[in-house]
Amino acid sequence: MAAGARRLCVFCGAKSGDDPRWVVGAYAFGEALARRGWSLVYGGGGVGLMGALADGALAAGGDVVGVIPHRLLARELAHRRLHQLEVVEDMAQRKLRMIAVADAFAALPGGLGTLDELFEVLTLRQIGEHAKPAALYNQDGYWDAMLAACRGMVRAGFVHARDLDPLICEPTIDAVLDALERALARPAAA
Repeated sequence: MAAGARRLCVFCGAKSGDDPRWVVGAYAFGEALARRGWSLVYGGGGVGLMGALADGALAAGGDVVGVIPHRLLARELAHRRLHQLEVVEDMAQRKLRMIAVADAFAALPGGLGTLDELFEVLTLRQIGEHAKPAALYNQDGYWDAMLAACRGMVRAGFVHARDLDPLICEPTIDAVLDALERALARPAAA
């Protein structure tokens, strides 16, 4: 990783989804963060939105680090043009490693793995393991239903609003990255 560069860990789908707009959005997200001089940390995949994200960052001259479990590496799902590819034992270690090296987090559209990674970050923040900002790129309202479910958990008394309120949710790439920059500039996010 480039010395002094902010490291944004991005969670997103290993599949492309049923609409090409998701791939276009992931590629554009990778380009945008690289143009800001941020390093990308992600799951190391070369397929789906993960591959498009990394390709966008690489095309814009960005520094890209992947973290992938042995099992997925063996299935040849790893991106082959990354600056650094860390191979770990399993999915749990992948999450821990990505969380440890990142300054902030963003989630793009994805499936169960993306939700798992996002909620791990939010839960660890909730219990005080870190104070790093997290954001959703709410492309075309993708995260609306999940956010509604989370607000329902708050209303039902299972989640404190203070644990959900810091989650940034923006409909455009620039708004997500701007909000993360502001959050990182605050002393509590250090």
